[in-house]
Amino acid sequence: MHIGVTNWLGMEFIELSAECEPGTTARVGTESLFAAFADVLGDHGLTLADSLRSRLFGRDRAARDEASDVRGETLAGPARAATSSYIAPALFASGAKVAMDLIARRPGPGLEKAIRENEPPRLPCRYLTCGPLIVLSGQTAVLPSLEVQLKTDILPRITAYLAEAGSSWKQVVQTTCYLHASQAPDRLRGLFSEAVPVMPQRFEIRFVEGYSAEGKLVEVEVTAMRES
Repeated sequence: MHIGVTNWLGMEFIELSAECEPGTTARVGTESLFAAFADVLGDHGLTLADSLRSRLFGRDRAARDEASDVRGETLAGPARAATSSYIAPALFASGAKVAMDLIARRPGPGLEKAIRENEPPRLPCRYLTCGPLIVLSGQTAVLPSLEVQLKTDILPRITAYLAEAGSSWKQVVQTTCYLHASQAPDRLRGLFSEAVPVMPQRFEIRFVEGYSAEGKLVEVEVTAMRES
């Protein structure tokens, strides 16, 4: 397991990344990962209720789907977090079926976590706020092309969610795009720069081979500051 402690934006974050044990089912592996994450968070005086973002990777669609179900059962109630999930066989260093990242924050005065659900509510929340911080779940769409997905759906939706939470693209501190391996990163950057008023301070592109549904070509994760 990779364990990191980062001081950023006036807060302390714990970042965890790990693959499950090879040879286990996706369900058992995901349950074991969450148990291991909970133990490490406990060593730092935190719990899964302090989770802000959960990102999971499946070796194939069946593993992604099963791991996502376990995550929905585990990160419930106070442990609700912004989520995303991908199919990314090239990510794995072992024969594991599931890998996960989890980001938690150390609580403090004015840093209470509040969940904004989608309407109607569904498994991914819309976003969460934590004092001056807003963390959006991964945003994606099934539409004919990368340009149509970004310009007509994903980016307008993110813009609306930021405004709803009292933020804007000028206050975005990190954007991570999980781009389908068939797509060109320069094309993604160009479409982004055409569609948003200002490029994010930190703009990352990472490659995957699939998402929660066929036809998706990118999933965009955004973290921003806001007036708390």
